[in-house]
This record gives sequence, structure tokens and C-alpha cells, in this order.
Amino acid sequence: MNGMRRALFQIILLLVSSVVCFGLAEAGLRLKNSSMKNYDIEMWRYAKELKTPSDDPVLGHEHLKSRSATLQAVPIRLNEWGLRGEPVRPPAPGRRRILVLGSSITLGWGVAEDDTMTARLQKMFKADGQDVEVLNAGIGNYNAVRCVELFLTRLKDLQPTDIVLHYFVNGAEVLEPGGGNVLLRNSEVAVTLWQVANRMFGESGEGSLDDHYRALYAPGSKGRTEMEAAVKRLADYAHEHNIPLFMAMTPDVHNLEDYHFQYIHELMGQLARQYGYTYVDFLPAFRGLRPSDIFAMPGDPHPNALGHLKMAEALYPVLAGKS
Repeated sequence: MNGMRRALFQIILLLVSSVVCFGLAEAGLRLKNSSMKNYDIEMWRYAKELKTPSDDPVLGHEHLKSRSATLQAVPIRLNEWGLRGEPVRPPAPGRRRILVLGSSITLGWGVAEDDTMTARLQKMFKADGQDVEVLNAGIGNYNAVRCVELFLTRLKDLQPTDIVLHYFVNGAEVLEPGGGNVLLRNSEVAVTLWQVANRMFGESGEGSLDDHYRALYAPGSKGRTEMEAAVKRLADYAHEHNIPLFMAMTPDVHNLEDYHFQYIHELMGQLARQYGYTYVDFLPAFRGLRPSDIFAMPGDPHPNALGHLKMAEALYPVLAGKS
């Protein structure tokens, strides 16, 4: 019996010690990450504070409405529609309303609201004496399928006069609803260990990324097939309702000097023309920029305020009919 008691005591001591060590590690990591400079943790906080699981399995998740948070040291406010920015004004006859669909680049991850592409576009219209609304419907971890589904199931009642599909090179990714387990949803230690494991055992490097995209955009692949169907689905709706469509193509900004993904831009240009979108390629506007010029912060390849300015300057003449 004494041996069994000692063994039980040792098991209990080990469990208690493990819990205490985990708690101390969690507290220490949260203190360290309070600087908001850990990209992975800030994205995790974004999912916790501004997103909610969707009852639509295609969407996977949606923005919470009328919520705000400071993420990566930047305030992000969501209005009553779950869009980034101020409340949407009541519709007015003759007022142009441009809705921009996209992912975290459209949202403006790491960029102040006034410096986002959508806010800059609205200010450009105002400077030209035009009262035009530009609405930011970007949501992190969205692909083309989710962007189109969001509009057709959640945002149609905004009645936009124009729609911009803001496309990134990973827009054909196949995304699962996800959600994670209890630890991944609530522990920074668990998230950090998960990310370390992914980096250790997953593929890395530009070569593997190139291989990944080649497979993703191969004719007949699941991702490409679903993406093309979504692009057509949005076009069918827009043409039926006489809504002008634009596709704005954003490059991967890791290596803009020796760019590897021109073929994706060419494919998307062909699809845009096939389905009646006006196509705008942002790659020329980004040429010559280094990662240090354009990254939102070290380790975060989202375009910074300069990148959003470049995108707005490239897109505005097309939207304004000046190109």
C-alpha cells in the first residue's frame, strides 16, 4: 500500500507541477506578447476578438458586428455590417457605393484605418468633389469562394453600385472551417508550440511555395475549379443586376525583383476578361519594392501603408473612369 501511495503522490505532484509550469509559461508569454509584435499571436487574437464561427460552412467564420480591438498595435473597428470602418450611411439616390470584397489585405491588417486602400480611395473621390462610399468587406483567411459567398448571403442588401473583388495570389486555396481545439483557442503557449511544429515539419522556402501554387492553379485542381466557379457566380449576379465589376490583383510581396507568380496574374486576367470584370494588376505598382519597404512589420508580409497607397493609386483612375 505504501508503494501505491507513493506512486499516486508522485503522479499528483507531476500533474500539479505541470499545471503550474504551464500557467507560468502562459503568463510569461502573454507578458512578452503584450508588445503586439508577434504576428502569429496577433492573428490568433484577431480570431478570438473579432471573428465568430459561421453557420454557413462555406464561410467558416465571419466578423462580429459592431466590435473593435487593437491588434498588432493598430485599432480595428467593425461596423453594424461587420465591415471595417464607420457605420454605413443610409442609401441616397445617385450616390455611388463601391463594395470591396477580399481577405486580410483588403481589411488592412497592420494598417491604420485611414491608411487602408479603401479609405484612401474614398478620400481620392472626395478630393475630386465626388460623394462616393467605399466599403471595406475584407475578412482574414478568406479566399475567392468565401468572398463571393459573403456577398451573396450577407451583403447583397448593401446594394452596391460597383463591386471590386480584391484578389490575392492565394485566392484559390481550399479552406476548411477549422476552429481548433480548446487549448489552441485559449492558450498562447499552445498556439506558439503549434506554429513551431508547423515550421519545423512543414514545407518552407520560396521553392516550395512556387510548387504549392503550381499545384493549386493546375487545370482541374479543386482549388482552381472552385475559384473559377466563384468568379463566375459573382459575375452572373452582377450582370443580372447591372453592377460594374472590377478585379484588383495583388502580388505576393516576398520577392518583387525576381517575381515567380506572373502566371497567376495572367490566368486571373484571362478569367476577369472572360466574365466581364475590369482587371487591374497591382504588380507594376509594387515593382522595385523590397520586403523592408512593404511589410506591415518584420515577419508580416501584409502590405503596409505604403502598399495600400500604391494599390489605391493604381485602382482609383480605373474606378473614376480616368484610365
